Amino acid sequence: MLVAVAVVMGALAIICSLALGYPLRDPDGFLGPAWIRLPLLVAGAFVADVVPRTLWRARGNPGRLKAEALLLIREHWTRERIILVVVGIVSFYVTYVSYRNIKNFLPFIMRDGDGPPTKYDYALHRFDHVLLFGNDPSTLLHHWLGTGISAYVLSWVYLIFLPMVPVSIVVWAVWSRNVSFGYWFITAQCICWALGTASYYAIPTLGPNFFFPWLYSDLPDTGVAKLQDSLFYARTNVLFNPFADGVQSTAGFASLHVAITVSLALVAQYTLRTRVLRIVLWAYVVLVTISTTYFGWHYIADDIAGLAIALVAVYLAALGTGQKFDRRGRSSHPTTSTSEVPVDATD
Repeated sequence: MLVAVAVVMGALAIICSLALGYPLRDPDGFLGPAWIRLPLLVAGAFVADVVPRTLWRARGNPGRLKAEALLLIREHWTRERIILVVVGIVSFYVTYVSYRNIKNFLPFIMRDGDGPPTKYDYALHRFDHVLLFGNDPSTLLHHWLGTGISAYVLSWVYLIFLPMVPVSIVVWAVWSRNVSFGYWFITAQCICWALGTASYYAIPTLGPNFFFPWLYSDLPDTGVAKLQDSLFYARTNVLFNPFADGVQSTAGFASLHVAITVSLALVAQYTLRTRVLRIVLWAYVVLVTISTTYFGWHYIADDIAGLAIALVAVYLAALGTGQKFDRRGRSSHPTTSTSEVPVDATD
């Protein structure tokens, strides 16, 4: 399932590129392009996994360092673990880069002839007002939370998502206590990116901040504000010159911040033993959801769609990686500790 999602996303990106005649790109991000970022993170995880535990086991005896390091590598970096890391990282890389490129092509595909790109911002904006009895959600949040220190706190919460995505992929690939849990998490993440891409084309929007910027004029100049400005100029630049460097990344429906963080918290809920970590992740989900509306990244419908995508992705990925649940859905019981999912999942 994981490889299939990557293949489909990669094929769609290539087809769109060939049909439009526009190039595919590997967009920069946290620590540079993904093809550099992900191997660096894996190398860092390997060092972080082996070095501290080697020093601890050696108990200050330099002569034992090599032997303890080799023993740790044999214990943890098994063939199954290495396959998970390679297949997981490559599949995520293909899926994510394809997502960014298909998203970049959105305004050129979803348009009526030579007219402007199709957008449904007015409809979703009105839906927000219907849900809140004529009130705008961002205006209410600005009134309840203020536009001072809360803006900077929520800005940090929102922006930490950028490094969190690749880091979480590497963490689950390297340190998941069961190999199938690593496949479950990475597969769920890739499905989220794929379904999110489909949602952009189903209901294309820019997002409240880009369509109704006056509603956010009271916010301070935070890191999120700088990011929104850069996205606006990148979109304008690409629309006027599709061959310009970079990609445009402005699309509202659905919220993948919500989808990705909820899927992370859901898989953690079933697989992590540390209760504090599970609570922290759910608290992060709540703060991320608030920040998407506070800064005008998304409409309420976008967040609801993001939640739905997460639920579908986690469930499908669980089926694909051999997870079983008790009757109350409280825990995950993998049918395998390897990458091989049994044909009869009841064994």
